[in-house]
Amino acid sequence: MKFPTVKGDNLARKTYQLPQDFEGDLNLVFVAFQQVHQLDVNTWLPLAKALAHLYPGLCYYELPTIRAMNFLARAMIDGGMRAGIPDRAARAATITLYIDKAQFRRALAIPDENSIHVFLVDGAGEVVWRAVGRCTEANEQALRDAVADFFTSQAVEAT
Repeated sequence: MKFPTVKGDNLARKTYQLPQDFEGDLNLVFVAFQQVHQLDVNTWLPLAKALAHLYPGLCYYELPTIRAMNFLARAMIDGGMRAGIPDRAARAATITLYIDKAQFRRALAIPDENSIHVFLVDGAGEVVWRAVGRCTEANEQALRDAVADFFTSQAVEAT
């Protein structure tokens, strides 16, 4: 499954065309549809930071996914998020998507907006692993294994 092509700006005001502009060889992507979902995303962030430190080719992103709206409404929402996230790295890793959510969900086989969805996306835009909801012990181990397998296969291909 390919990650769909979408455009968004991060909270540092840089425009991204995804998946092309994902910066890692492997990208950990958290898709959230509701403000309360930030609590679930936060359960993954310590692991995301640890994996990014362990595997320099791994980048992670938060994608708050909101229905398409006018510039003024987008500016207000982004301004509120920017004010609530003082950390520069977190701002840079947060790319707000103002899009047709139903089309986006269909492309990623996301049945509803009740939970966060977590994706590993390779440099070609292919989804190589996915999970739903908070980070659990099982999800953590599955993610660790998927990341290790990816980078091991990359190392083998390079030799």
